[in-house]
Amino acid sequence: MISVSIVTYHTPLAELDTCIASLDSPAVSRIYIVDNARQREVEEWASGKEKIIYIPACNDGYGAGHNIAMRRELPLHDTRYHLVMNSDMQFSPAILTAIKTFMDAHPDAGTLQPHMTGRDGDVQYPARQLPSPADVLIRRFFPSGWFKDMRARYLLTHLDRSVAWDIPSHQGSFMFLRKDALREIGLFDERFFMYAEDIDLTRRIHARYRTPYWPGATVMHYHRAASYHSVRMLMVHIVNLIRYFNKWGWIFDRDRAVVNSSIKPYR
Repeated sequence: MISVSIVTYHTPLAELDTCIASLDSPAVSRIYIVDNARQREVEEWASGKEKIIYIPACNDGYGAGHNIAMRRELPLHDTRYHLVMNSDMQFSPAILTAIKTFMDAHPDAGTLQPHMTGRDGDVQYPARQLPSPADVLIRRFFPSGWFKDMRARYLLTHLDRSVAWDIPSHQGSFMFLRKDALREIGLFDERFFMYAEDIDLTRRIHARYRTPYWPGATVMHYHRAASYHSVRMLMVHIVNLIRYFNKWGWIFDRDRAVVNSSIKPYR
């Protein structure tokens, strides 16, 4: 069975309806709505809905919100997996069973990221190399036509997306996590308020497990990219990337080159 957590912050109820419809699967046992805005309308929306557990939170961050749910889940043994997901996701509920079946057959997989597309079917690249400061700087602040080779290498756009790959950095919009891996590795690092917490967690899991991108399931991600539209969120993004590089290393990240050079098909 699978538990799920969704962190909300002034999230439209229509978006939550769409998101929850994607979780209408017998494989899902519990859905935690961690409301960082403590909105009465979200609490009322959640009230009485089967499988949904509403938790008002204090907005200590994206990872911290999911950690609230995962701390409740880890002592429970009726679920083997926990899905961290954004509210702006949509997919067929049947893919959850497909992913669970894949993970059951691959006990060395600590977390999985499926194939991801945008609203118009455009391919997204949420499974990436571990970033260097240059990767982040170029992607965020330079025109898209500049440094094309570096961008492609970071996003791994050259990989055949019809093949499963063992990739060390997953985006936090959809992370299908093995609970035993979380018990061993730990949860999101709450020093990261938002952004980079997903890179950090996948990287820690990748050190002891494999972390596949799997094209056997496809999800749609609306991907607001808030830091591209809000100065405040841009500053949040920058601060948390600084924290990430302070933790793992800027120029001298001992393991980054080794991990990135060892990306290979997942079999």
